[in-house]
Amino acid sequence: MSAAPPGAARSGEGESVLQMLRALIKDLPGLVSDRVHLLSLELKRASVALGQMIALGVAAAVLGVTAWLALWIGLAAAAIHIGLPWGWAWAIVLALNLGGAFMLVKRALALVKFLKLPATMRRLTVPPPAPAPAPAPAPPGSDAPAFVQPGPIPAPVTPQPEPRPMP
Repeated sequence: MSAAPPGAARSGEGESVLQMLRALIKDLPGLVSDRVHLLSLELKRASVALGQMIALGVAAAVLGVTAWLALWIGLAAAAIHIGLPWGWAWAIVLALNLGGAFMLVKRALALVKFLKLPATMRRLTVPPPAPAPAPAPAPPGSDAPAFVQPGPIPAPVTPQPEPRPMP
């Protein structure tokens, strides 16, 4: 049994890795195009499903509103039947529906803050640079000028001539 030189085995391994890389690079466009084609087919199917979902949602909403009206008409008719004046029955139905609508709108407005994707925005944006720390005030008795707070610059004071005595 003769041992193969160490360099011979390595060149064979390097060549097979190089061949594998070449084969991968050769197959890469096909792999990507297959994925893109699959994505486009699924997006077409999803758009058709979304259209159907919207149509079904509208139909369900129409049926739900019809049922809601029938319920309140029945409740108002029952209230009128037991002796409640129709004006009061109408006012009660209106007040209950407006109160429910107000609560739903209030809840929807509370959810608006989530439309801005706050966690994603915090994660993806660079925070503004931190303000520079204010310099420390000069120690008492030193010759350094004291720190002046930023603000409007005062108008310069011009010295006024002293009044002369009248002769």
